[in-house]
Amino acid sequence: FLIEHDIETPHGVLHVTMRGIPKGNRPVILTYHDIGLNHKSCFNTLFNYEDMQKITQHFAVVHVDAPGQQEGAPPFPTGYHYPTMDEMAEMLPSVMTQLKVNSVIGIGVGAGAYILTRFALNNPTLVEGLVLINVDPCAEGWIDWAASKLSGWTSNLVDNVMAHHFSTDELTENQELIQTYRLHIAQDINQDNLALFCGSYHYRRDLEIERPVIGVSEDTVNTLTCPALLVVGDTSPAVEAVVRLINDTITSFQMADCGGLPQVVQPGKLAEAFKYFVQGMGYKLFNDAETQSANLNRPLGVPLQRKNKHISVRSNRLAVHHTNSYPWMDG
Repeated sequence: FLIEHDIETPHGVLHVTMRGIPKGNRPVILTYHDIGLNHKSCFNTLFNYEDMQKITQHFAVVHVDAPGQQEGAPPFPTGYHYPTMDEMAEMLPSVMTQLKVNSVIGIGVGAGAYILTRFALNNPTLVEGLVLINVDPCAEGWIDWAASKLSGWTSNLVDNVMAHHFSTDELTENQELIQTYRLHIAQDINQDNLALFCGSYHYRRDLEIERPVIGVSEDTVNTLTCPALLVVGDTSPAVEAVVRLINDTITSFQMADCGGLPQVVQPGKLAEAFKYFVQGMGYKLFNDAETQSANLNRPLGVPLQRKNKHISVRSNRLAVHHTNSYPWMDG
């Protein structure tokens, strides 16, 4: 079941949607979407996928919509101070407190991945793991890159957001998918609110993450301490940037034949990678009565063993089938 909440935070109200109830002491899966999207258009294709639904039988899910990006969001008043990326990260502890969530496994895409990374750096005890899709830890904005891809196009907000999400090949070849998301970005998201969110992302600070030197600086450098899976489409502009984040607790997974929306284009591959990631953290996903019976004596929230597991998933070319309705509208 789904319950929607409007939660007061130090930097304004956040709209969140909770699916299921927390399972014992297990973390809750918390998602944060990218610019031009909301939690439905960013994540419903993935979370409605059969293999992902099997995983979420064992975890509650909290979907966060960035300020003003949810369906039917009203425009902000003139002069409203839209939160910075750092401030959006500072809003998340209030969400956890309000929903009585002790810890999370974060899944973020693009701008949402940046926010969750900042949140984990600020609050390492609240984050057990991160799945970061096309995260860019650098301060450089994407607008110059987008403009170079869109030479000859009429440059506007929707075009720039589309270039952020999709590779050049996708923009020219996958017309049905492109048209679906272009209409969504242009018609379903409040354009003034979207411009504010894009502005905050464009002016983000560098995350300043450093690689620790074992035995020398692992306790003093600014780095992620939780297990993390970096997912990047092989045609995404974030490919080079993610290299800066890799260390002994972080696994990188380059997904073939997709750009900025792997969770939409290849939800099956991402669900498989997420399953291995969660199991690598030590959480058992019961698949049958025998497995469950063998683990009845273990408290639900106690992992078998904390370790980082290398993710190895082949990414074959997948056919993407679309109907006339938006792919995220089911469920």
